[in-house]
Amino acid sequence: MATPTTNVVRWSALIGGIFYGIVHQSTVQSQYDEKKAAHAVSHRAHLIEEAKKAYAAKKAEKTGSSGLITDPEDPKFDLEKVIESWTKDS
Repeated sequence: MATPTTNVVRWSALIGGIFYGIVHQSTVQSQYDEKKAAHAVSHRAHLIEEAKKAYAAKKAEKTGSSGLITDPEDPKFDLEKVIESWTKDS
């Protein structure tokens, strides 16, 4: 048979355990959310770096090995040189 003191201790332990579980879950969840956000930021930075490398490679490919600029948006674009290179190629 349980004495009133034993019941008080049991209920106190139960309530304390529930409270601890709620606080602990909240702490673990906030840590997880922070790690997830940091991972998303680093992943996005990684994707941006890859895009920059791909763009630089594409831009270098457009320029070609001859140094001829074929992009009409480039301020150093020279139409006469492009036409001259096209006539030499054909």
